[in-house]
Amino acid sequence: MSGIPMPALIGSLVVIALVSVALAPRVRTVDGFFRGWGENGAAPGVLTLTFSQVTTWIFARSLLNAAILGYFFGIAGALAYTAYYGSFLTGWLIVDRLRFTHGQENVQGFLEARFGRLGTACFNLLLSLRLLTEVFANLLVVGIVFGVVGSAAYVWSILAVAGITLAYSMTGGLRASLRTDVLQMAVLAGLLGLLFVMMVLHPLFDAGAIAASSPDLTSPGWVLLIVALLQILSYPLHDPVMMDRGFLADRETTRRSFLHAFWISALCILAFGLLGVFAGLHRVGDEVLLITLERLLGAPAMLALGLALVVSAASTMDSTFSSASKLAVVDMRLAPASARNGRLAMALFCLGGLALVFVGTDDLFAAVAVSGTASLFLTPVIVFSILGGREVARWSFLATFAVAIAGSVLYFLESSGYVSVIHAVTGLEHSYSKLLAITAVILGAGFTCFALGLQPRRSTSP
Repeated sequence: MSGIPMPALIGSLVVIALVSVALAPRVRTVDGFFRGWGENGAAPGVLTLTFSQVTTWIFARSLLNAAILGYFFGIAGALAYTAYYGSFLTGWLIVDRLRFTHGQENVQGFLEARFGRLGTACFNLLLSLRLLTEVFANLLVVGIVFGVVGSAAYVWSILAVAGITLAYSMTGGLRASLRTDVLQMAVLAGLLGLLFVMMVLHPLFDAGAIAASSPDLTSPGWVLLIVALLQILSYPLHDPVMMDRGFLADRETTRRSFLHAFWISALCILAFGLLGVFAGLHRVGDEVLLITLERLLGAPAMLALGLALVVSAASTMDSTFSSASKLAVVDMRLAPASARNGRLAMALFCLGGLALVFVGTDDLFAAVAVSGTASLFLTPVIVFSILGGREVARWSFLATFAVAIAGSVLYFLESSGYVSVIHAVTGLEHSYSKLLAITAVILGAGFTCFALGLQPRRSTSP
């Protein structure tokens, strides 16, 4: 990213990195490493859980996506991306039912009880791919901040951020992630607030123009908003970072942390989306987002933006590493539950993410966006099984999973330009319109399969 004062950016990041490493505790207990408990066995409180939820969901890719959607599609694009943060509300509802209605300690336990090991294997496969692509996508953004793809600055910045984040994550596991998330959230909130104030005080800022920036109701931004509203029920269930934090504390602490995380994260991401809307209203010719922001707000804003992107990337990755270790060791039981095996799992996921960065292409970056589509097979699971408490035939789960995976692969191929099946069948042009069509088909097929596979209610009479 041109326009960023690199010495100031690097110096600020070094300070944040040193403080993060100093804050990370050396954890040896299984509960401390995988559940984030303190040395005295205490669970994290509301503030820690809330800040950790927010900072891990406001990651580098999400900030860029919100701003880019606002830049191209106006207020509709900003609102569409903000709608995904309603996942905190549906996520809390899912966690509460799993824990206090069904008595489960994790999602895998519920799925295995209802749909067997194959059902759990399908779910774990989706989680593994999501965690790998989260590492990849955030490191990719870090590299772009420091240099053009393939340059020395690009490569070394990625390796440095990955190495530092992995180091303190391996030291303290989830406990380290929770403690450093509080610091990183405070920094991130300050940077986002600064950028928002700079935008509002700009002579060209016009709240009315921003509110009226999406007059066409057929705009792709409004279409994506509908997609988001259809996906926010299943989206949190396939996010292990969010789900893991739902099983750490008591019921009231968990409820409050999810509710506070919702409004804080929604405001933060909307503010960043509005920054993109503001830039889009004043772009010149074929300017890209970052060039427009640099022209409008200058070098100080670019420094704040660069810091926000890198800090959000680091805060997401340490949480991703801790969730990856829990998934491999505790949930999938691939090795005995120990801090040592958790650290090994972190290292392997980090190497996998780096491999995607240096071997991958833009198509792989696009693949990250289809995870929400793949997760749609969980929507009927939530409605029928988790919320409704009904037993459903296992074939229904597997058939819905197959349809969702096929739909997500088709969307990836369509959005990447490899095929044009949806356009040929429906005449739809824009990728978000195609995504809405795929989403509707997956949900329709999933609910049909579950309705057909519904088992009779068990009698409770003697």
